[in-house]
Amino acid sequence: MVARTLVAELPELGQLDRKRIAALVGVAPMNNESGTLRGQRRIQGRVRVRTALYMAAVAGSRFNPRLKKFYDSLRASGKSGKVALIACARKLLVILNALIRNGQRWNPEAA
Repeated sequence: MVARTLVAELPELGQLDRKRIAALVGVAPMNNESGTLRGQRRIQGRVRVRTALYMAAVAGSRFNPRLKKFYDSLRASGKSGKVALIACARKLLVILNALIRNGQRWNPEAA
């Protein structure tokens, strides 16, 4: 389901750098500040893609050793569960973007 969603809803995958792709999908927090006003950071972007990546991050944070370690370190540093999962979703997106950009295949041993 995630692969279908990414192919259908994110044709820019592999063509943008990691910051732009994360902002496009909505897994990068955007500032809401001006002058002395300090607002909360918010995420906005392609909801379907973000939802699919979020569900992949939920599964990955439980069963992928590398993603689980990343999630656990974020939780240990005091981040909430949802914030940690969005960070995992961003990490997945950045990895996928780099793999497609470089024409590589997923290698579990390298991960």
